[in-house]
Amino acid sequence: MIGLGTIVNAVAIVVGGSIGMLIKGGLKNKYQETLMSALGLATIFIGASGAMVGMLKVINNGLETTGTMLLIFSLVIGALIGEFIDIEQRLEVLGEWLKSKVKTKGDDSFVEGFVTASLVVCVGAMAIVGALQDGLTGDYSTLFAKAVLDFTIVMVFASTLGIGVVFSALPVFMYQGAITLFASFLKPIMTSVLISYLSFIGSVLIFAVGINICFGKKIKVGNLLPAMIIPFIYVLIF
Repeated sequence: MIGLGTIVNAVAIVVGGSIGMLIKGGLKNKYQETLMSALGLATIFIGASGAMVGMLKVINNGLETTGTMLLIFSLVIGALIGEFIDIEQRLEVLGEWLKSKVKTKGDDSFVEGFVTASLVVCVGAMAIVGALQDGLTGDYSTLFAKAVLDFTIVMVFASTLGIGVVFSALPVFMYQGAITLFASFLKPIMTSVLISYLSFIGSVLIFAVGINICFGKKIKVGNLLPAMIIPFIYVLIF
């Protein structure tokens, strides 16, 4: 069944978030704060490892840096586009709207949980590659693996940031679902080189999310999301 992978992924996020909410009720603030720091640290290293895979290549028994110009172009152009559209603000507005609909006005971390979790579970190569496989061949194994990872991540997020995290299932469902539906149109341009570039830039954004989790909101990661478009242009040109 085409689309099953995205459905399972979204359900895993809801279930993981719900379990996290149950855990949250029995955790003291100091445990929640330490868990949040641990999750931020893990997110930083997940992003850093993916970025290093994209930047460092073994050439003649030595390490050389590649992809520097792609990284600069992607982040700079992406930041300009993102600031013009103000994606971060739009995500927060959506979070506030969802918050009003579920009647949790006293939950100060709802919007933060929704935005942070949405960025973590949507940005990355597994979402793109898995959704393409699902749409083209009906192979949902990659998205099933992603569902397990997202279940764990969202559960920990929800244990500290609350119910807003659960609603990250909505952008995952729409984002991956759209890629699955239009997979046949995307197939000709989704080469292995492009996918590696997308993974590289996505990992840098995940690293930035980890920075925000650990040290407070320092980087408008939402406004950097258009950086994921630049590898498409880069591949066409170079």
